[in-house]
Amino acid sequence: MCLIALAYRAHPEFELVIAANRDEFHARPTAPAGAWEDAPDVFGGRDLSQGGSWLALSKRGRLACVTNVRRMAVPDPAAPSRGGLVASFVRGGRPAQAFSDELAGRALVFAGFNLLLWDGADLRYLNNHPRFVSREVPPGVHVVSNADLDTPWPKTEKLRRVMADWVAAGEEDEAPLVVALADQTPAADADLPDTGVGLDLERLLSPAFIVSPRYGTRCTTVVAVRRDGSAHFSEWRFDPSGQLAGRTDTRMSPAPKGGAS
Repeated sequence: MCLIALAYRAHPEFELVIAANRDEFHARPTAPAGAWEDAPDVFGGRDLSQGGSWLALSKRGRLACVTNVRRMAVPDPAAPSRGGLVASFVRGGRPAQAFSDELAGRALVFAGFNLLLWDGADLRYLNNHPRFVSREVPPGVHVVSNADLDTPWPKTEKLRRVMADWVAAGEEDEAPLVVALADQTPAADADLPDTGVGLDLERLLSPAFIVSPRYGTRCTTVVAVRRDGSAHFSEWRFDPSGQLAGRTDTRMSPAPKGGAS
């Protein structure tokens, strides 16, 4: 994931809403959102090269999603998968705080990440660049891309405004969020961040929806979890030209107390 907006305990009907785009190389093999064969209570997409995920939800009331941190450093090919953190959390049972405490001692071996963990009671934000940070996310509307939580980049602020208006209106139709995530309008040069990748790449990466032959927005996902634990999970998948290539839409009921279903 490279762009996420979330509404946490801010909407009159939903405990948590996630609206996100995953940006990735088109050649990286990926499974569409679905129930995982090795963890049937978990639903989400799957990275077929490492086995992790960018966003996944468990019927047991656990959700995790990750973005990378943009920095001019060659990734260590031996570093563990950041997507593995998503998979480990949603498949496990530790509270978000306990998972964070255990990760603290090894977080710096991973490439830069922003990680959101929700255990049904607590939503936490974790970041490992330049040092490990773990903090509780307060109720409200928040955004994250490839810098810290709530960093005001042009595309994060545009998406924040749409999510805030959607929440304030008490809407349940996800269409306005999907439209905002489909925005291909580049930011003005004067508003671009300087993350060290050069002006041309800053321009390419500045819209919410990125289109290029090698790298771009692979999918848009909206997850809305009601206060009774039921959820709606929608994923739209795109080809390198930005055209719709597939869609998954499902409703999930919470697992019965004492086990998963």
